[in-house]
Amino acid sequence: MKIEKLPSGSYRIRQQYKGKRYTVVVDYKPTQKEATQLIAAEFDKSSIKHTHMTVKTAAETYISTKEAVLSPSTIRGYSAYLKNMPEWLKSTLLSDLDNVIMQKFIGEFSKDHNAKYVRNVYGFLTAILGMFCPNTIIHATLPTKAATEPYIPSDDDIKKIFEIASGTDYEIPLILACYGLRRSEICAISEEDIDRDVLRIHKAKVQDQNNKWIIKPYTKNSTSMRTIVVPEQVAQYIQEHGYAFKGYPNNITDWLYNTEKKLGLQSFSVHKLRHYFCSKMTALGVDEATILDMGGWKTDYVMKRVYRHSMMKEEEARRATSDKLKAAIWS
Repeated sequence: MKIEKLPSGSYRIRQQYKGKRYTVVVDYKPTQKEATQLIAAEFDKSSIKHTHMTVKTAAETYISTKEAVLSPSTIRGYSAYLKNMPEWLKSTLLSDLDNVIMQKFIGEFSKDHNAKYVRNVYGFLTAILGMFCPNTIIHATLPTKAATEPYIPSDDDIKKIFEIASGTDYEIPLILACYGLRRSEICAISEEDIDRDVLRIHKAKVQDQNNKWIIKPYTKNSTSMRTIVVPEQVAQYIQEHGYAFKGYPNNITDWLYNTEKKLGLQSFSVHKLRHYFCSKMTALGVDEATILDMGGWKTDYVMKRVYRHSMMKEEEARRATSDKLKAAIWS
């Protein structure tokens, strides 16, 4: 047991027991006996409070308490995580959840789910523990995420796509995607969002936990609330039609996938057009801060991925040139 004085003048008592850390803060310096009694009371309070709450009940309660503050898509994701958990874990008492049980779950779950999904579910479980059992400390070895490089479409890919998209309902949304917009943002655009050639991005079309499509009055994060200048044809289309795309985000994905297949192109998602935007802006010498602002990115993670992709392409070009030179010399 550890007793320490805080900068505020209060005293913090800490004790770790069976993998759980218990903390009590008091406004006076306790004796060893008083500290022991206070920690014992905390043991009792913690053990009684959630003895009969299962992981499923705790997860459902956690989700319901977060509905008012988290986005519908996030809540939908949490509900999916709970649904996909094995029944034995959902029926486990929250008070029994320890390192051994968590590691057993991670090992089994990793057999049928990719590393990213496993990590997301683990994060969900630890958040639940943080709400109901804040003194519980869980450590688990998580699967390593595979290091993959995203395929960023080339100018030639984009040209071929737009030759088919021209004049269709998909031309405007694909142009906007190449201007850094997300599918959800594109599908939420209405006439009120355009002023001449200035487009205000401040909402998104997403699915709630019941899989119903809704317009939420905010974007993925606070930095995604932005304005950009769009081509005249885009602004005019939105003003005349009252929308950028009258349909669901998945419709754009399906059309792009089928078109890529028809053209024999390497498959890439609508989201990769945001990476294309980032790549083109970088090639044009636009500074990083402006690119992040236009694309509504919260961090520079995507910039690092695009930069790494660019370096790999340059290395490939150098190797190809070297091979041609070698062939010319030894032919």
